[in-house]
Amino acid sequence: QVRLTESGGGLAQAGDSLRLACAASGFSLARYAVGWFRQAPGKEREWVSCIGISEGTTYSADFAKGRFTISRDYAKNTVYLQMNSLKSEDSGLYFCGADAGSCFPDYGMDYYGKGTTVTVSS
Repeated sequence: QVRLTESGGGLAQAGDSLRLACAASGFSLARYAVGWFRQAPGKEREWVSCIGISEGTTYSADFAKGRFTISRDYAKNTVYLQMNSLKSEDSGLYFCGADAGSCFPDYGMDYYGKGTTVTVSS
């Protein structure tokens, strides 16, 4: 069964760090571009960052640059999002997606997880 499972969310203070994980089961993430998205209550989904199929290719939204880092662990079939210097506006549901083509597919990613909640208090 193909599944993406996020973990690592929780409560944090402004300025703290959290590391989110996106673990895949039923398929190998090594053959997929993996992106992170977030959605705050009452707001639209927002793209955060993505790591391409080619090792070392990463992309990040402007708000994430310099604070968030995306990486892969091939052995654990997991993609991480290290989030530093958290702000209250970073609060929301964070979920990952995987696509066999690229970080920017025309019709959305092939698979999505259900997400993990991040709450940052100021």
